[in-house]
Amino acid sequence: MKNCTSLHIFLIICFCLTGCQVQTISTNKKKTVILFNGKNLDNWYTFVQHRGRDSDPKNVFTVQDGMIRISGEEWGCITTNNEFENYRLVAEFKWGEKTFEPRVKNARDSGILLHSVGEDGGSEGIWMYSIECQLIEGGTGDFIVVGDGSENFSITSPVAEEKQGNSPVFQAGGKETTVNRGRVNWYGRDPDWKDVFNFRGTQDVENPVGEWNRVECLVEGDKISIFLNGKLVNQASNVRPSRGKIQIQSEGAEIFFRKVELELLPQN
Repeated sequence: MKNCTSLHIFLIICFCLTGCQVQTISTNKKKTVILFNGKNLDNWYTFVQHRGRDSDPKNVFTVQDGMIRISGEEWGCITTNNEFENYRLVAEFKWGEKTFEPRVKNARDSGILLHSVGEDGGSEGIWMYSIECQLIEGGTGDFIVVGDGSENFSITSPVAEEKQGNSPVFQAGGKETTVNRGRVNWYGRDPDWKDVFNFRGTQDVENPVGEWNRVECLVEGDKISIFLNGKLVNQASNVRPSRGKIQIQSEGAEIFFRKVELELLPQN
């Protein structure tokens, strides 16, 4: 009986120590939210222009062979069910071959809309108001403020002295400029960029069509840093809003995603 009691006490101590160890690992381990599970779009809902929410008769948004396929045939987006703040978004994408009117001969175009707020279709009847990390041939990594023109939607970026057209260009250490309408181009966008199919710029960081790319959006409070294939291409601070849902666009070009996940960062 004495031996059994000793064994019992020993097992309790071991259980407690094991539990404490698991709890410590859990506390220290970074929390990852898998937004795409490779099987379905359970964490998202669809919104298609002129059709509304969860109405996608042409199957613009599907899952095929473990990838999200966005056909581009109709304009719209998939939108996360939840809002997020303070995170690293990692998405791996590649372009398909198909394009649709009115952008059949234009550069392949899509985008990841961060901090999406307000009504579905609030902007142009298609998107929520948001801060866009653009995905477009020659311009992946551009910021676009998809807002109402007010200070409620704005970014501040260090930019070069010379603009590209009407758009400032990101330059680390440059003069701080606030934008509440329009865009801030990524640092290497070709000054001779043209909205044409298969465009490639001389400094492009994006891989050729058909190859996978990795885009990371690091959201730290009201700051966003965009990395493309491991390289910092754009950055903004004083971002308004600084939290919201995430949308991925359908905008006339076929695009595939094999990974979409968030690494949640500690709250400030």
